[in-house]
Amino acid sequence: MGYPPPDHRLAVDYIDGKLDPQPLFDLAGRIRDDGRGRTITFSPKVFVPITTLCRDVCTYCTFAKPPGAGGEYLTPDDVLAITGAGDAAGCYEALLTLGDRPEERWPQAREFLRSQGYDTTIGYVRAMSELIVEHTGLFPHANPGNMTLTEIEDLRPTNVSMGLMLENISPRLMEPGMPHYNCPDKDPAVRMETIEAAGAARVPFTTGILVGIGETTPEIVDSLFAIREVHARWGHIQEVIIQNFRAKADTLMRRSAEPVPEWFARVVAVARWILGPEMNLQVPPNLTERYEIYLEAGINDWGGVSPLTIDWVNPEAPWPHLDELRTRTETRGYELRPRLPVYPEFIDETWIDPGLIGRVAAATDDHGYARRVVKNVSLAR
Repeated sequence: MGYPPPDHRLAVDYIDGKLDPQPLFDLAGRIRDDGRGRTITFSPKVFVPITTLCRDVCTYCTFAKPPGAGGEYLTPDDVLAITGAGDAAGCYEALLTLGDRPEERWPQAREFLRSQGYDTTIGYVRAMSELIVEHTGLFPHANPGNMTLTEIEDLRPTNVSMGLMLENISPRLMEPGMPHYNCPDKDPAVRMETIEAAGAARVPFTTGILVGIGETTPEIVDSLFAIREVHARWGHIQEVIIQNFRAKADTLMRRSAEPVPEWFARVVAVARWILGPEMNLQVPPNLTERYEIYLEAGINDWGGVSPLTIDWVNPEAPWPHLDELRTRTETRGYELRPRLPVYPEFIDETWIDPGLIGRVAAATDDHGYARRVVKNVSLAR
């Protein structure tokens, strides 16, 4: 198709503003149009925070909380209440999000798990995934942190896809004074092991980078090339999220500068250049006021958007109303379509467990998109 091969030095120079960005945006748009067309997707979801307990202490996170200050598990009844409401509203995805292995730090986590008959949080996630599949029409998409190959294989029969943000490939961010200090689960080598294991298990996988937490521009580009390389080995990365950091009150990074959208759009366009025409590229629409700017930077997906639940990772940032999302997308000349948490090109028995493939086929049209439309209700604010 005549694209210039991704170049690390040029990518850094584009992000740093040393080169006119317009040729980069033109290239990113052309690469996206050639590979993904003019269809922009989103996943109608409910956010299911299985537990807000975590053994890590990231300096920008408000999702994880200690016991007695909001750190707790959802009960099975809680899980069914959330996912049942999502099913009734026409959603498809149950996004299972949680802290990393809290039972290794908190006795309260071990106590809850014992009360439910489980030894590990991953075991509880598996049980909740089975519960959702048994009692609702939703499809679980688990984000339980680092996983072994065996744990991924145990979740595969009930999860059409899974995810883990790489965030950044640089171990420098784990040094004292950096955002991932004292966070064993943010070790990029360990995270890459999980991403590799998902490939070995043939699981459609979502990953991505978090931009603005103290990394350098070369480290951003290194992270994108790391994702490109692992996908080249396994072909399993279904989606890459390019997420901009948002400062949050009551965190050590509350006064840290946030990425400026015009600059961040250059990161997104570089990501499209590096990851190529076939990759699904997402930017969350609730983290930027004028989020349509990223359409011109080469994205083809808005990610999970909920008509019912808040973004538990960024609770200060409400989802756009679905009517607004459609209007802003279509005004720029694109078509907005709902999808499942697994992308159309991964819907076959190579990637989906035999016990789920029939459900997936029944829920999708001839192009692999979601059959039903999420109900037009006011989004949680």
